[in-house]
Amino acid sequence: MTLDPAELGVPQDALDRLDELKPGKPGRIFTSDLTVNEFLLVKQAGFTPLGLVLGTSVYHCGFQFGRWAKNAELDVLSQAMYHARELAMTRMQAEAALLGADGIVAVRLAVDFKEWGNDTAEFLAVGTAVKADDGADWKPNTGRPFTSDLSGQDFWTLLQAGYAPLGMVMGVCVYHVARRTLGNVLSSIGRNVELPQFTQALYEARELAMARMQHEAEQLDAEGIVGVDLTQRNHSWGSHTTEFFAIGTAVRPIRAEHTIPVPQLIMGLD
Repeated sequence: MTLDPAELGVPQDALDRLDELKPGKPGRIFTSDLTVNEFLLVKQAGFTPLGLVLGTSVYHCGFQFGRWAKNAELDVLSQAMYHARELAMTRMQAEAALLGADGIVAVRLAVDFKEWGNDTAEFLAVGTAVKADDGADWKPNTGRPFTSDLSGQDFWTLLQAGYAPLGMVMGVCVYHVARRTLGNVLSSIGRNVELPQFTQALYEARELAMARMQHEAEQLDAEGIVGVDLTQRNHSWGSHTTEFFAIGTAVRPIRAEHTIPVPQLIMGLD
């Protein structure tokens, strides 16, 4: 997928706003959702905030039948949730690229199901586009601005430790958890007992989401993923259908000979 704003559907109002944020523009005032502390630390890390960038996608999630007595992934819904988030992220990156940014920090990725339909949701990605003061190339192997959901403080700490962010990586799995049979329900009444069918379903769904996130990091030639957040959302598909969503920031060493500095102990020294 290219970063051509026209092909991605970035509206003209957004293009006009971004034009006013371009470096060197007379009277330019940058925008940012960074806190004061985050702003100062990002500056201290050697990056200048350029402006707030966003991407959005209102997406209709298709319908998929599932066997009520069987644990199974719902591929149609998994693909819908993944593709909608990818559209929002790519449009946000396209806005950052128009500003000449090297990356986007403190990204927030949210989903909101709309009242005009339980199967219609808005996916929104928002962050602050930044540019390196030293003019170095901080883009990953995709050639796009890097993305990171790390806070300004964590971004500063990551760079101080000799690592650079490559991009936000994610994995999605929408899963149908089989219903229990009447015999299973009756056999466990009044007893402490594990429900293996439920355990296996949730275990497998989490593993699928985590494995897909890890695969994205491998595509970026990352050394690892930091700040991983694994969440479960039920949305509106029914009590036995749930989404597992894994997201984190893929990172790599800035230099091959890097070493992580040992923090000085403030207390307990003789």
